[in-house]
Amino acid sequence: MWKNIASNALTLSIVGLIFAIGLISWGQQKFNGAGPHGETIFFEVPRGATLTRVSNALEEAGAVSNARIFRIGAQYTGKAEDLKFNNYELPAGASMEMILDIITQASAPTFRYIAQYTISEGRGEMRLRERVDGELVEIAQFAYADGLPEAYASLVNANVPINYRITVAEGVTSWNIVEALKGADFLTGDAPEELPAEGALAPDTYEVSKGTARVDVIRRMVSSQEAILAEAWALRVDGLPISTPEEALILASIIEKETSVAEERRLVAGVFINRLNKGIRLQTDPTVIYGITQGQGTLGRGLRRSELRRSTPWNTYTIDGMPPAPIANPGRAAIEAALNPEDTDYIFFVADGTGGHAFAVTLNEHNANVAKWRQIERERVSE
Repeated sequence: MWKNIASNALTLSIVGLIFAIGLISWGQQKFNGAGPHGETIFFEVPRGATLTRVSNALEEAGAVSNARIFRIGAQYTGKAEDLKFNNYELPAGASMEMILDIITQASAPTFRYIAQYTISEGRGEMRLRERVDGELVEIAQFAYADGLPEAYASLVNANVPINYRITVAEGVTSWNIVEALKGADFLTGDAPEELPAEGALAPDTYEVSKGTARVDVIRRMVSSQEAILAEAWALRVDGLPISTPEEALILASIIEKETSVAEERRLVAGVFINRLNKGIRLQTDPTVIYGITQGQGTLGRGLRRSELRRSTPWNTYTIDGMPPAPIANPGRAAIEAALNPEDTDYIFFVADGTGGHAFAVTLNEHNANVAKWRQIERERVSE
């Protein structure tokens, strides 16, 4: 009898061992094999999330077939405590092993939806795009004043992770930037009580999280501009009629408003440097316009002769040298141009009808260029 009992026990042990080996083998195949999802999944690992919470969410999203096997695999590989808070792109058919590698490695976040808020002169505009098969497809474009489109509002209401980016165009005033930030629904808190100094905010693209404070965004812009100006000032050429970084910022803002053509910036800077060196007034319209608007909105019309003659601290037709402060927030290229201008004999420039300018050394040459521009203006009006 005891022999039969021993024999049966041995048999059961062998069967149990075979079953265990088979179960382990099945689990390994599930862990290492292709996942059940046939398309890319964008997945967020929340801050402070546990392995159980993440594995269950992966199963619910269809990224893994069995949350328990995923947890066992994470524990077996020693990665159970290595989850990284982030947003991830999980390729179609990715195995549990591959997914575990992705969500336990430090990397740049990848979002399904990207909302880029562009602040240009006079307005802020949101552009919502979605990653589809490796391409960014636009699904909405709107200004906040027009209301939120359903495509965007539904994502916000469902708390879908969105990658927010704020892009500030070169030459926008501090007032315009702050006003645009006030309207951004993804930011929180009040705008700074005191308007940031003109020229102090760096035009650039800033990635922010939903709920970022508006004052923190402003601080980042100020810090970035300080670093850009300090670097450019350290690399300035000798002999400039500019004695401080603040003066460089003033000149850069004028250059920024005078031309949007990248190849012209250093040439325009050279013209202004020549005029400052020769004691010739700058005579630039953007400074006069700023004296009228104070950077709050756009003028919306041409300058009047009376405005060009009126003496103000900003009217470079009536004052010597530069105005007392910047007239906009210049970008890096304009700042670098102000401190490393083109070595040229040009003293004048005027629009040439192509978006650029015609440059001249003598007044006669300049007057001829002005005549050509006036003719272009007349032809455009008659069309």
